[in-house]
Amino acid sequence: MTRFDRRVLLWRGALLMGGLAAPRLSRSQGLWRPSQPIRIVVPAAAGGTTDIMGRILAPFLQERWGQPVVVDNRSGAGGTLGAAEVVRAKPDGHTILIGNIGPQAIAYSLFRGLSYKPEQLIPVSNMIRGPNALMLHPSLPVRTVPEFVRYLKENPGKLNYSTSGPGQSPHLSGVWFHQLTGTQATAVHYRGAGPAMVGMVAGDVHFGFDNLTSSVEQIRAGQVRGLGVTSADRNPQMPELPALRETMPELAEYDVSTWFGAFLPAGTPEPVVDALNAEIKALLSLPVTQRRFAEMGGVPTYGTPAEYSAFVRAEIEKWGGVVRKEGLRMDIG
Repeated sequence: MTRFDRRVLLWRGALLMGGLAAPRLSRSQGLWRPSQPIRIVVPAAAGGTTDIMGRILAPFLQERWGQPVVVDNRSGAGGTLGAAEVVRAKPDGHTILIGNIGPQAIAYSLFRGLSYKPEQLIPVSNMIRGPNALMLHPSLPVRTVPEFVRYLKENPGKLNYSTSGPGQSPHLSGVWFHQLTGTQATAVHYRGAGPAMVGMVAGDVHFGFDNLTSSVEQIRAGQVRGLGVTSADRNPQMPELPALRETMPELAEYDVSTWFGAFLPAGTPEPVVDALNAEIKALLSLPVTQRRFAEMGGVPTYGTPAEYSAFVRAEIEKWGGVVRKEGLRMDIG
């Protein structure tokens, strides 16, 4: 059994211990309820934050709604394959997407020929936000960000870095970092944060950016060396890691935070959207959820459908500006 599998089992046990095994109907009276099994599509491989959010939500909905809930990992093309599958799904509430900053914001301006548009998905609620972390394989002879930048400049184009997929926030975190510091490295795209971390721990890549929420354990265990976080401020769970923008004048404007939330296909009836939103709000209010998120270095981030929709639109506009400034355009592959 892997560490990730143990975490999932412990989480489910904590939910039940928290009293979620009480009668289901009392929690959903007056709201829409599913009439068949639910599929939660995770557009990434197992082990990353997108997957963790899906596996936290699934047992909660199963207990509350009394229907089986299955997590379906559909990785590839920076999360856009899984998102496109949900766009094509019947809009009846039985297929849920766990979306994130990559396929639901960055992808619209980055990828040529994207098969879906923002209006084809309904933002239901955000769930968690947090920074990325810059990490190195322990074999690299550097321990601070300025040392790392010097090392990159002394070895132009010789190092490679992992990403959880093209167009995901770890990829764009690397692109912006290299732009601001005047450095070069080759991106190696994996099909999710889990495989990317495996590659970094094995030494297949020299460094990488990843969500702190899914890499905090490897940093604490010394499997990778954390140099800093991408957010504007330090993270309470790892205050020893500086914000990258405080380490060098060149990085003064650097600020990236990731987010993960639920989406439904366009055309889903409003009562269905409201029912799922209510369950997410209930999940995020649980002390066990808040403790788990804090351990991961993340913050619960509930929003109404209207609030989340406005947030997603702002993120699409923000990252569209970054992508256009870089002149980045990619083919989906």
